Amino acid sequence: MKLKKTGKFNQVFTTPIKIKKLNPQAKVPTYGSLCAAGADLYAVLDEPVTLAPHETKCIPTGLAFEIPAGLVGLVFARSGLGCKQDLAPANKVAVIDADYRGELLVFMHNHGSQIRTIQSGDRMAQFVFVPYVQAQFVESDTLSDTARGAGSFGHTGR
Repeated sequence: MKLKKTGKFNQVFTTPIKIKKLNPQAKVPTYGSLCAAGADLYAVLDEPVTLAPHETKCIPTGLAFEIPAGLVGLVFARSGLGCKQDLAPANKVAVIDADYRGELLVFMHNHGSQIRTIQSGDRMAQFVFVPYVQAQFVESDTLSDTARGAGSFGHTGR
């Protein structure tokens, strides 16, 4: 990854990500601002897709990605679409592994009470690339003590 100066106070890390257009109408993801973490993903449709309230449908992007080892692609909702249109990825966050080479599909869900329509070319989700660590799981009969211990949801009284 390379560090790219984006302004007087801002810096972002960049890395090349190869993409393959599987559909000639597919749009390369775009960033909405200089320091945006998520790149917008666009719907590629032969005809508009209508989602009834509480319905989920698969929306293609027409793109495949070559994500470098050590990074994972995470597909998140676009805040405006989720808040204003009640549309968001059905699984909340999709995990796209570095060794996946198929088409990136986004399963969109209508969380609202009104029918919603997705048109070809609509920005529908955002794609974020994040470094990750693979765990080496080691079985043990004991774990170290902490102040929290086994306290679960609501254990702090809030």
